Amino acid sequence: MERNKVELALDTIIASIYEIRGQKVMLDKDLAFLYGVTTGNLNKAVNRNLQRFPADFMFERSSEEWEQLKPLVEQVEWGGTRKPPKVFTEQGVAMLSGVLSSERAILVNIQIMRAYSRIRSMLFTHKDLLLKLEELEKRVAGQDANVSLIFEYLKQFIEVRSQPRKQIGFRANALEADVLDG
Repeated sequence: MERNKVELALDTIIASIYEIRGQKVMLDKDLAFLYGVTTGNLNKAVNRNLQRFPADFMFERSSEEWEQLKPLVEQVEWGGTRKPPKVFTEQGVAMLSGVLSSERAILVNIQIMRAYSRIRSMLFTHKDLLLKLEELEKRVAGQDANVSLIFEYLKQFIEVRSQPRKQIGFRANALEADVLDG
């Protein structure tokens, strides 16, 4: 098999990563599709090697969790998934490369690991932005009264400026009138 034949779009892989129980995970059916095997065969390979998949590498969704996830997961017409899917964390996906030893599985697994790395880097970038926003919010918090006071002074200044003012200063006409009257 030629290495270029197994190019998957990073967006395709990232779209298959869900957040479940606070972890970024992939479902068995999505992994089976990416690896080019049936979900049943993927699960058989996993079941033959359960010692490689502790609870922090792979778990099954509870019935309640599966009901919440169903709208997000595309169902097939003939009935779809009959059991809650197996869910693999990043470490579980890495372990799958040892269980599924085809060249396609190895190449796909490399691309999945790259997708996880990209997600991590995006999260760190967004985390930095979030921290900066929170810092800015803390600095601005409590300044509402000061900003309101500034706007109040500006309004008063504008009102005073819009009223006709009494003219002050030297007026030549007024001096002549005083001289003539005097």
